[in-house]
Amino acid sequence: MPTVSSVTLTGRLLLLLLWVPHLTMATNWLSLARLPRSRPVSGAEPCGRLRGLSPGQVGVCRARGEVMESVRKAAEMVIEECQHQFRNRRWNCSTTPRGINVFGRVMNQGTREAAFVHALSSAAVAVAVTRGCSRGELERCGCDRKVRGVSPEGFQWSGCSDNLSYGVAFSQTFVDEPERAKGMSSGRPLMNIHNNEAGRKAILHNMQVECKCHGVSGSCELRTCWKVMPPFRRVGAVLKERFDGATEVRLTRVGSRTALLPRDPQVKPPATRDLVYLASSPDFCRLDPDNGIPGTAGRRCNGTSRLAPDGCELLCCGPGFRAGRAEVVQRCSCKFSWCCSVRCQQCKNTVLIHTCRE
Repeated sequence: MPTVSSVTLTGRLLLLLLWVPHLTMATNWLSLARLPRSRPVSGAEPCGRLRGLSPGQVGVCRARGEVMESVRKAAEMVIEECQHQFRNRRWNCSTTPRGINVFGRVMNQGTREAAFVHALSSAAVAVAVTRGCSRGELERCGCDRKVRGVSPEGFQWSGCSDNLSYGVAFSQTFVDEPERAKGMSSGRPLMNIHNNEAGRKAILHNMQVECKCHGVSGSCELRTCWKVMPPFRRVGAVLKERFDGATEVRLTRVGSRTALLPRDPQVKPPATRDLVYLASSPDFCRLDPDNGIPGTAGRRCNGTSRLAPDGCELLCCGPGFRAGRAEVVQRCSCKFSWCCSVRCQQCKNTVLIHTCRE
């Protein structure tokens, strides 16, 4: 017969099992990047078998299946861009070997790393779906035909402007759904929704204009222009800057509602395009497989820099680093031909490399 203590322990374990999926669900859709290309991601049955989706996202998948291939592409974009932006940081967006929690349990905590991933994920969905619209891959949307007439600068709006409003609307429907299902009265859903919106604003505030000249001999007597999204690399760089300047917040009751306000009262409230976080980050120095943290042992570091994030003193967290020589193969003696091509030889060079100690 179970004792009181064992019953209490069982109850706590049950609560923990219920609580952890509740927290991790929001970014589990990124596991779509792990599916083979041959695996369908739309249709009633396939949608129900996608383990990374919340129940509400499964409903979106079934109702708007044509968009789900764009969502899969977005998941791939998030992982690639995150690893590019953080390639020189202690936390370098390393992924877990398996499972639906792609970046590990570090996403469970309300850290600035989680804030960045949420912002980048919502932006990626908006970008991928908008691209699908502009390329004619989606039946329910196309180019943005509302951009018409003559601009204040005197050029004619024409061509295929990116239909960002459609992509943003879908991102709000799909990416925000797990948070809205939890209710907007607790800190983590409010944090995630804020950062999701900041990710979409990183696209909106960096839209670009492309033009084509019309006239005799390229005189550009008439210009037709259209709006295009910034490259996703630019979006990632903007959000990386927001990550570095993110605001630590706490849940505060303001009248009859709850809001996220700066933990330090001397700090001004964050703007809608800023990132916010609730909890301090771990140092990411030591191996922690349970939380998906690989540590920095064995990582390459910059032995010539002391203050940069990739410098050995910062990246290696104190255990020190070792220097060694390695032979690398590089292109050399490149020659340009008269038409476009470049021919290079392969040369072996010995270079000095630095790595963090075990």
